[in-house]
Amino acid sequence: MILLRSKFATIILLFLSINSFAQQQNDSVKVIKAGRLVDVESGKTLTNQLILIDHDTIKSIGTNIIIPAGATVIDLSDATVLPGLIDCHTHLTVQPGENYYDDIFRKTPVDLAIVAPIYAKRTLEAGFTTCRDVGAAAFIDVSLRNAINRGDIPGPRILAATLFIGSTGSHGDLNGFSPYLDWIGPKQMTGVANGVEGVRAQVRYNIKYGAEVIKFGASAGVLTEEESVGAPQFSQEEMNAIVEEAHLWGLKTCAHAHGTIAIKMAVKAGAASIEHGSFLDDEAIKLMKSHGTYLVADIYNDDYILSDYAKHGTPEKIINKEKLVGKAQRLSFQRAAQAGVKIAFGTDAGVYPHGWNGKQFKYMVKFGLTPMQAIQAATINAADLLGWKNKVGSLSKGKYADLIALKDDPLTDITLLEHIPFVMKGGTIYKDELKK
Repeated sequence: MILLRSKFATIILLFLSINSFAQQQNDSVKVIKAGRLVDVESGKTLTNQLILIDHDTIKSIGTNIIIPAGATVIDLSDATVLPGLIDCHTHLTVQPGENYYDDIFRKTPVDLAIVAPIYAKRTLEAGFTTCRDVGAAAFIDVSLRNAINRGDIPGPRILAATLFIGSTGSHGDLNGFSPYLDWIGPKQMTGVANGVEGVRAQVRYNIKYGAEVIKFGASAGVLTEEESVGAPQFSQEEMNAIVEEAHLWGLKTCAHAHGTIAIKMAVKAGAASIEHGSFLDDEAIKLMKSHGTYLVADIYNDDYILSDYAKHGTPEKIINKEKLVGKAQRLSFQRAAQAGVKIAFGTDAGVYPHGWNGKQFKYMVKFGLTPMQAIQAATINAADLLGWKNKVGSLSKGKYADLIALKDDPLTDITLLEHIPFVMKGGTIYKDELKK
């Protein structure tokens, strides 16, 4: 009798163990009830959709999905659900401090690495589940990316460019200071390179240490002390070599380019995107269309630079350059949008506080895009530019379960995307303020 009871108890325990394991397995299965779902691929809003998620991936989506037993049901039936947003131009390792010169001379890569996870978390909680980070010192972006991928810290998926490649005296170099100030680390960690062989070597160096996209300075820029805003800073041969070398390794390139001539040179070289694109003419627009080149224009941050930078000791020369660029850049964006140039969302976050990325949507609509087009720029278009269209950018079977939700409809008020109350990345909820 004792033996029978013992066997019976063992069977019960085994049954409970199996049932518990099955329930544990189902914890990874989630079903989202979406009252309204923005389908960025069709450009339509669907209603009463169910999204079945297993671990980090969307398994199916539609109106007649059977909810598996034990699945976690997330009720967003009163909300608008969109794909996780993508910012194609961020600098997650930096942000303006209280003093311009402190930022340049008194902070080490260790200082930047310590605060980078804070900026990454703010970006994720702002609804941006993926970023292309286009320039960071000392390969901090690679370490940040790897820590996020391991699950050590929260943050967006990162496509890292590592070191900005620029010529001597360019926007990518240290300008306006004594020649006795010198870089004491490996010279290649400055990103400064010259000549066809020099830039090829720099591309290889970046890739060796983790670059997934190559960023180069086709033109001068605003927030450094070289004299020009938009003059070319590489020759056509050097730009060709950068793009060709990156392609040999299977990578795309993006070109920092404000000036008209530099934009055309970078497009002809084969850059996948023009960053900023401040001074476009008809020929540049025509070239971009014929080459399929994306425009990634940071048309919000002019407001922040002109309102805040002078307070923190930024040289007047830089402020004056921004005054020259800001309005022209927005008008160039408008002309490009009207002409049908491909546009991907990119903000230059890090030039202004991280987490404010969504402020740009209003300006994209103001200067020529419909609300749906602006959302597509930050989802399906951005994913295409990154080469990640099979992973992110829309709510589709087989893609990561990256999504955001809002109480109301951003297609009727695009500024709603400035404050995202619900964020999921890879099936994990990182923010939920819809219940409040």
